[in-house]
Amino acid sequence: MYRVGIVGAGFGERVHLPSYAAHPKFEVVAVASPTSAKRIAQERNIAGFSSAREMLAGIDVDVVSIASPPFSHHDDVLAALEARKHVLCEKPFALNLSQAEEMLAAAKAAGTACGVSHEFRYVPQRMAQKELVANGHLTPLREIEITQLYSTLRESGDRKNNWWFQREKGGGVAGALLSHIIDNANWLAGRPPKYAAGFLRTANPHRRDKVGPFTSTVDDGAFALLDYGDGLIGRLAADGTTAIDSFTCAVHAENRTAVASGDSITQMRLFAVDSDETSELDCKPLVYAKFASINENVPLFMELLDAFVRQIETGESALPTFDEALETQRVLAAIGYGA
Repeated sequence: MYRVGIVGAGFGERVHLPSYAAHPKFEVVAVASPTSAKRIAQERNIAGFSSAREMLAGIDVDVVSIASPPFSHHDDVLAALEARKHVLCEKPFALNLSQAEEMLAAAKAAGTACGVSHEFRYVPQRMAQKELVANGHLTPLREIEITQLYSTLRESGDRKNNWWFQREKGGGVAGALLSHIIDNANWLAGRPPKYAAGFLRTANPHRRDKVGPFTSTVDDGAFALLDYGDGLIGRLAADGTTAIDSFTCAVHAENRTAVASGDSITQMRLFAVDSDETSELDCKPLVYAKFASINENVPLFMELLDAFVRQIETGESALPTFDEALETQRVLAAIGYGA
């Protein structure tokens, strides 16, 4: 089993920790957080540290799983790679392009298994769309259209004021959501875009939580237009200010469209549409579906961990890579994300 140290106690506690704990190839032995490590360590009977570097100096681990806020990714990744550990890093990969380039160079120098937590590639409907592209059922590709709408950033929302609303710390919709969407579009296209344009929008800069009013300096909507060459484009949008929650991923080809849609990224149905008929397609169930009661992301994250294991043991897998994360960072930079 691979000994894991988790950095970050938000998403790290909700998803990383239970996913590694349930996976047969991993053992969680430590957590690092400046605020919550002591509590989690006592609850889980593991070691607790205030930072990634303190953890690396204090306990032997094989894997460092980084779920800290975006402003810590660069330092945490470099610390883990200096120690020659396998690394799984959350998105958004970095605060800016130069950080992403440095992290990729460090990974190549370390020679360890490194990946990025784009677990939504493993949503069954997305896997089915990827298969339809790969086996030629959608050809030639002309457009990838992905839109995520949700309501928690409306003017009436009362989300707590923290780093998420600070541009210099990597907050906002572009990093939180559009990074996943860009990765999915590039993955479906099978290549990064040749050209990217777009913009970030802040509809509600004046916000309020239980403490009082505050100003948001981040985007609550992020929009990108991509050119992949050979007649294929991408239209991507993430908007947190709408009345409804919905997710749509459509792959349009000249012969047919495969569209997945639903209330959220994990709750979708898939349809194939051509000039003659519309058919709903059955998708393979998640391998770890029984763990959804812990958190709906856990089954997806565990499939990501399967790929991580293959990368560690064979050097070959479908694990989302640091190289791919750099390409996503290029698109984010092109539309204005970056501190």
